[in-house]
Amino acid sequence: MKLPLWGSALSATLLVQVVSSFAAAAIPLLGPLLTQRWNLPPESIGYVSATVSIGICWCLACGGPMLDHHGPIRTLQLGLASIGLGLLLLSQPIAVLGFCGALLIGLGLAPNNPAGSTMLMRTAPARHRNLIFSIRQAGVPLGGAIAGISVAPAVLLLGFGKAIWLIAAIVFLSLLAVQPFRQRLDTEKGPANRAWARTFLSPSALRRSAAVIRSHPSLPLLTAIGIAFSITQASVQAFTATYLVTNGKDLAEAGTFVAVLLAASTVSRIVLGWLADKLGRNLLLLCLLALAASAALVLLVWSAGAPAWTVYVCVSFVGATSLGWNGIYMAELARLAPPAQIGEVTSAANLFGFLGSVCGPLAFAVIASATGGFNWPYLIVAGQLAACAILVLRLRNWR
Repeated sequence: MKLPLWGSALSATLLVQVVSSFAAAAIPLLGPLLTQRWNLPPESIGYVSATVSIGICWCLACGGPMLDHHGPIRTLQLGLASIGLGLLLLSQPIAVLGFCGALLIGLGLAPNNPAGSTMLMRTAPARHRNLIFSIRQAGVPLGGAIAGISVAPAVLLLGFGKAIWLIAAIVFLSLLAVQPFRQRLDTEKGPANRAWARTFLSPSALRRSAAVIRSHPSLPLLTAIGIAFSITQASVQAFTATYLVTNGKDLAEAGTFVAVLLAASTVSRIVLGWLADKLGRNLLLLCLLALAASAALVLLVWSAGAPAWTVYVCVSFVGATSLGWNGIYMAELARLAPPAQIGEVTSAANLFGFLGSVCGPLAFAVIASATGGFNWPYLIVAGQLAACAILVLRLRNWR
């Protein structure tokens, strides 16, 4: 039975999303081991996370011609190749090589949103668009949840180096698995541009990304809430495992908590996508979700040293709110963008979001070092998210 075109697009993008997120989520889960191998303090995992985000920002700012030239499926395959190579470098005991690997992983993760949004916006039925986008975005926490329950056992069974090589092998196999989708989904390309690789060194690409946000009056507010959420999500994903370990949990137990957090996010993204299709008020829904996420982070700080069942409840709340926003955000970006600029608008908005992903973990690590703990950084992250939501609610005309 042949899938409808939107089914092929969703299948391909969901597979790549799950596998790449699985690989990316392994980094903070291995944070205590990575920093120990490199003779760095535990909070240095925030610098690794920031390096991944720098790679994402770099590709989002300069990778548009690559998407136009190759088409979305080939672009996703190039991203997977970069992630696999980055993991191989990350497995080395030399910090410089590890940070180069983190940069390559970021470069490989970046194409997921613009390439996926381009395919789904072209093929998804309008009445179910938020749900379909949210199902694809649910692949992010699903991949992370799989990492949470499998990475620590893999390290115990195979050792640190072989476990990372196994993850890289899975990434390369997924690259081959999406090849059959190319014939149907890479038919609509932009103009050929054989000089696309040189655009990665072009400063004008960054200026174009900043200018495109002004193409619709609602995009600046939507981008602002996306930046605040990105700061929150990057901080939660980078530090939660290490935070729980410093509060007396072992690595396997912390991985289980992170898996629960990400599983809650998977369910939340799908439910919120369905709700957004019913309500049609994506920006308002994002603001309300931001306020709930801020409260969830405060509860996490309160419960970090509490009995396990309390922590499970709190991390579920954190996952459902602070990591549940992406699907409706991506669908709203695609809806507001001019049809010919979906990839460009998505890349530009995500560029600013990932700049938040760079600054968030860096600031978190600095504040953690200055205060001698993780509580104040979590509370500050919660505060900036709530403040942004309140500001957008005040500025937006809801008529």
